[in-house]
Amino acid sequence: MTGTSLGWQTLVRDLRGSGVLSDDWAAAFTAVPRAGFLPDRVWPFRQESGTYSVADRAEDPDAWQRWAESDVPLVTQWDDGGHTGSGPGRVSTSSASMPSVVARMLDQLEARPGMRILEIGTGTGWSAALLAHRFGSRGVTSVEVDEAVAARARTALRGAGLAPNVRAADGLKGCPEGAPYDRIIATCGLREIPAAWLEQARPGGVILAPWGTDYSSQDALVRLVVSADGTSASGRFTGPAQFMKARSQRLRQPPHAAYVPDFPGDATRTSTRLTADDLGDGDPYDVAGFAIGLRVPACAHTVHRQTDGTTAFWFYGLTDKSWAVAAFPSGDVHQSGPRRLWDEVESAFRWWDGQGRPSYERLSLTVTSDGTQNARAHDDATQTRPRP
Repeated sequence: MTGTSLGWQTLVRDLRGSGVLSDDWAAAFTAVPRAGFLPDRVWPFRQESGTYSVADRAEDPDAWQRWAESDVPLVTQWDDGGHTGSGPGRVSTSSASMPSVVARMLDQLEARPGMRILEIGTGTGWSAALLAHRFGSRGVTSVEVDEAVAARARTALRGAGLAPNVRAADGLKGCPEGAPYDRIIATCGLREIPAAWLEQARPGGVILAPWGTDYSSQDALVRLVVSADGTSASGRFTGPAQFMKARSQRLRQPPHAAYVPDFPGDATRTSTRLTADDLGDGDPYDVAGFAIGLRVPACAHTVHRQTDGTTAFWFYGLTDKSWAVAAFPSGDVHQSGPRRLWDEVESAFRWWDGQGRPSYERLSLTVTSDGTQNARAHDDATQTRPRP
């Protein structure tokens, strides 16, 4: 193990003081600092500006260490490893999550000694190291889709004196050799829970994963308990989160010109009394947008703020070329195609509003081995289909 610096001790103390880091995990966090699992070049996310900077250990080791010991996410790979240079790439594809998020997820996993644990998305190897430190390496399996990322994680784990089973494979297929698992934890955003995970989990086992819909990049953590017959799993969402998506479940943003070659074309025009705030106004953690996505399957949306002060919400059907746009503050709506996408979105908002605007924690999800993903608020159910 590497020595624990004062900066890391301070962060651990702060996380404990805020209640994010439980006493059960404090010893593992203290003994296994995140810095031991980071590459020499990382890209911290600056929340205040929504941009990435670069921290290079060779050029400024003090700055690199400060970021390593800060409660911020650090990108460790861009563009599936195809990126070069010190600036940010196009798409962030591997990272070291915020320590507070890691602490929250590990606590919600509720793992116990003697359990078999499967992690999907090894990344730097730090989460696997925390699990192995607390429960022993033998019971921890971690699967990483990128062979280079997996190899680097193995090296970092060996340097920390830990040896969980790290596999380079498609984590959506699980790891049948180590099944059945008592706990499955994913560190990548999902649009559907794979049937393989249900098959490889023990009855009563827990699946903890960031889950969302095609509607946006928004995720929420969901804690599912597997049924006695292993054909389904149900549980509540525990709060918002935003993770890099599993590679095979990434949404390819619909090309606008293919949907709207000329505006307004044959679109019908109506109006709405809803506001941009009602729709979340592009806030990735607003529950309204998440709830709308539950009711409007196979639809992606984007938000454009224009120089004249107009905010335009665009909606694109993923199974046909239906589209809609709502402009605010005017409330003007245009929609075209066989689906009335704006009507679906407005109906979804009315449903959520009529249910008392339930928070994430009042929404739940049931998934089945045939691919059905069914979300609920109170006793009202709404089904979301697997991505087309």
